[in-house]
Amino acid sequence: MLGIAILGYLTVTITIGAFASKFVKSSNDYVLAGRRLPMMLATSALFATWFGSETILGSSTRFVEHGILGVIEEPFGAALCLILIGLFFARPLYRLNLITLSDFFRNRFDRRTEILASLFLIPSYFGWIAAQLIALQVILESVTGWGSLTCLAAGTASVVFYTYVGGMWAISITDFMQTIVIILGLGYFAWYFSNEAGGIESVISTTGQGFFRFYPKAESIEILSYISAWMIIGLGSIPQQDIFQRVNSARSETVAVRSSLIAGFAYLTIAMLPLFTVLAARAAYPDLSGLADKQQTLPQAVLLHGGLAIQIIFFGALTSAILSTASGAILAPATVLGENLIRPLLKNVDDKRMLKIYRYSVLSVAFASVIFALLGESIFELVSQSSALSLVSLFIPLTFGLFTKWANSRGVAFAATSGMVVWLYFDFVNPDLVPAVIPALLCSFLGLLIGSFFQKRTESVAID
Repeated sequence: MLGIAILGYLTVTITIGAFASKFVKSSNDYVLAGRRLPMMLATSALFATWFGSETILGSSTRFVEHGILGVIEEPFGAALCLILIGLFFARPLYRLNLITLSDFFRNRFDRRTEILASLFLIPSYFGWIAAQLIALQVILESVTGWGSLTCLAAGTASVVFYTYVGGMWAISITDFMQTIVIILGLGYFAWYFSNEAGGIESVISTTGQGFFRFYPKAESIEILSYISAWMIIGLGSIPQQDIFQRVNSARSETVAVRSSLIAGFAYLTIAMLPLFTVLAARAAYPDLSGLADKQQTLPQAVLLHGGLAIQIIFFGALTSAILSTASGAILAPATVLGENLIRPLLKNVDDKRMLKIYRYSVLSVAFASVIFALLGESIFELVSQSSALSLVSLFIPLTFGLFTKWANSRGVAFAATSGMVVWLYFDFVNPDLVPAVIPALLCSFLGLLIGSFFQKRTESVAID
């Protein structure tokens, strides 16, 4: 019965997405909802950017194992990102009236920089999308008993279909409805498991000393790890296409700014619910601490100790969160692929053909993400790596390109490549020395300075 209910939920979501396709009259409608999203839809779309598997399953697992310091990256860093966008980035980016973030690099610098930015942007999403597909697979395995590959295929098909037909309109409408389900569902489960554990005080009493410590001890490596955790999503997701796309889909500049700020503060509040819920579930049912896969804590708590109605509510809320995140994450790189890499290669592309290109790009991105999902990393790590990639390669170029006049194309190339190389070295070759994003970000900044200096010097010599 539970499996039928969840499959029914997926069917309803797909139907809504198909209904939203009637608003898609042009390629601009498909990728930016015609820049017509009102405040409620724009806010829920931004809120749903990350509120998926990494918050409910990934971060909550790290929370019960490491306390507050284990979840600085998500949800605190994610909330910081939305607030920074609302304060500093939403207004100037919205005024540019562009389709993709790579368009900014082309207009601000040149075509080569556009290609470079696109090549860094697109792969950064594969791990993120894979994390959502893995979570959908986990849900379907839990409630249907199907094989893992069958569940992965079914979950992927559900997300891809309504993204394919409805684009940003489908994403925004379903995000709004799913956000309501998420808040009500998680609020109920926070109360339910807390009550089962004997109340909030009983839940908190199960934690160890320093569990709720928000600041690290005065040890250099812990401080660096703390700073790194704030930066990975807090800064690393600012130069991401899905954020850019959701901000630019708002009906006005004011809506773009306000929706970002509201979503940031709402995220910080609502994201506490799954963290507390997992803690309460572990307190109520100590046997859950023995699970081999800690990400299964909440699903197993519901399956083993909840009635059918409770199970439907939980898995409906969880499915809502994952679908919201996955759909936007697929559309974002697909838009960059179609707009910045494929379109320039074609001549006389009319709007109808461009719409087809965007849709075929959705299929291509989904296929690549399934490959990542089959590699089998944890949800939290997949999301973390994706955000780190954009942080070390594109945050410095975007920020200085947007707010200064001296940055140039060679500086961007130096910044992106040096940041990437240093990050790869510290993350894979020497991971225990220092958090990889810190030296990588510093080298990205130095690369921008050095590259910009040499290009200006070369241009000055040529003029002389």
